[in-house]
Amino acid sequence: QLVLEESGGGLVQSGQSLRLSCAGSAFSFRYYNGGWFRQVPGKEREGVACFSTSDGNVLYGDSVKGRFTISRDDAKDTLYLTTNSLKPEDTAVYYCAKFQGPCSDWFYDVWDQGIPVNVSS
Repeated sequence: QLVLEESGGGLVQSGQSLRLSCAGSAFSFRYYNGGWFRQVPGKEREGVACFSTSDGNVLYGDSVKGRFTISRDDAKDTLYLTTNSLKPEDTAVYYCAKFQGPCSDWFYDVWDQGIPVNVSS
């Protein structure tokens, strides 16, 4: 069974930063595209970031470009999402996900239970 383990969410003030981390169980992000999406209750999922394992390219959702950075530590087989300059509108549950297909499809086939990020103004 493929399982994702995520950590790092929490409550911060506007302008502050958080780092989310995610590791896979029974699979490796070295062989699959991985990243994050987020969701606010009652709203659609929003793609946040994706790390392409084939070429190391990264893709970001428009609302986080320039503020969020996704990276991968191959030694730890872990993805990281560094979220800088957080805004109240970044408040959501963040889900680490294994992508199916290219990053640009924003299609996920495995994700974790999610971790809340709350940004106060």
